[in-house]
Amino acid sequence: MSLYVLLLVLIAAFLHASWNLLSKKAKGKVPFIWLIYVASSFLYLPVILFQNHKSNISYSQPLLWFSLCSSVLHLGYYLVLQKGYRSADLSVVYPLARGSGPLFSSVAAILFLHEQLRISATIGLFLIIAGVLLITGLSFKKENNREIMTGIYYGVLTGFFIALYTLNDTIAVKSYAVSPLVLTQATNLFGVVLLFPFVAKEKAELKREIKQHKWTIIAIALLSPAAYILVLEALKYAPLTVVAPARETSILLGVFMGSKVLNETDGKRRLIASLLILGGIVSLSLS
Repeated sequence: MSLYVLLLVLIAAFLHASWNLLSKKAKGKVPFIWLIYVASSFLYLPVILFQNHKSNISYSQPLLWFSLCSSVLHLGYYLVLQKGYRSADLSVVYPLARGSGPLFSSVAAILFLHEQLRISATIGLFLIIAGVLLITGLSFKKENNREIMTGIYYGVLTGFFIALYTLNDTIAVKSYAVSPLVLTQATNLFGVVLLFPFVAKEKAELKREIKQHKWTIIAIALLSPAAYILVLEALKYAPLTVVAPARETSILLGVFMGSKVLNETDGKRRLIASLLILGGIVSLSLS
């Protein structure tokens, strides 16, 4: 992994952990997600226009289909993630989602993109799995498991959506030369359209979200696409089996934020588990 790719991924990780902290604090539902899509579409429109003026962006048929698929998968991701944040700790849902995501992504890359799985990558995947299990605090006592099963369910389900949209968008960027910026903007626009029927009658909820979380919505609308665009840019120069796990350094930040900012319990154990995951990420990056 080159220094340029590493910087892209690390910056993306910081931005990603930051917007997830804001999202957790807001505990928003469908109107909240729709407003983020709307705000993001407006905020990134000038950038799209500038890039179009500079390099004449090609709006091909692959862009249409890949962005539509990405939008559906991202909607599933956001809805499940927000449900998880309303039901469980950030320091459980976030690392589970980000830890299981690269696991699914790496398997998919090997099966469908024909990327090789080396010994170091295998070790990395096992370390990630071990860290994820430690973070959950899963034991054989049912009364203990019951407290975290919700977080486990939504975390892993979120990771599954992460793997699906990562695979979809990687194919778009690497095989069809779709611009990461344009793909992200088209995905946002489709999101606005697809969610509109579900929020059209939620005027009171929309007004409440704007009044209470206006700046949070704007911040997430800026940070979320920026983080993902950086990852897609990195995928131009490195394989998915390296980029997807390496971006999950955000796990350490997410656990730290959950412990220090939100005062969630078991911060030390979850941080140790995150270090295991980081070890897995380093092992994967060496593959």
